[in-house]
Formats: sequence, C-alpha cells, structure tokens
Amino acid sequence: MTPTRTASLTIAAFLGWLSVLPAYAVPPVATPSPGYEARLQEQRAAAARAHRPVAPVLKPPRRTKRAR
Repeated sequence: MTPTRTASLTIAAFLGWLSVLPAYAVPPVATPSPGYEARLQEQRAAAARAHRPVAPVLKPPRRTKRAR
C-alpha cells in the first residue's frame, strides 16, 4: 500500500470510530434563566395547540340486529 492510501484509510477508520461514540449535550446555560424558560413554555404550548384536531372525531352509529 502506498503511504497516501494508508493515511486515508487510517483517517476513514478514525472518523468511523468517532461516529459511534455517544454525543454528550449540555444545556445552554448552567442555571435556568426566566426568559429561556418562558420561551420554552411558549414553544411547547404552541406545539400542543398545533396537534389538536380541529373537529371532533365522530363515531359511526352502532348497528343493531332487527328482531324477526
């Protein structure tokens, strides 16, 4: 193998290994800020309103057997 090919395979293997490691996310601020919390609550309320059905779902009428 040429040194260029070995180097590129090594880099590809390293990047593949990095992609399987878990990502650790941290909150944007260490202490909760009132403005940030208010924006989060506003977003959640808007998302909850967006997913509600506009009209209620109606059940079809029940079929009953006729007496002979």
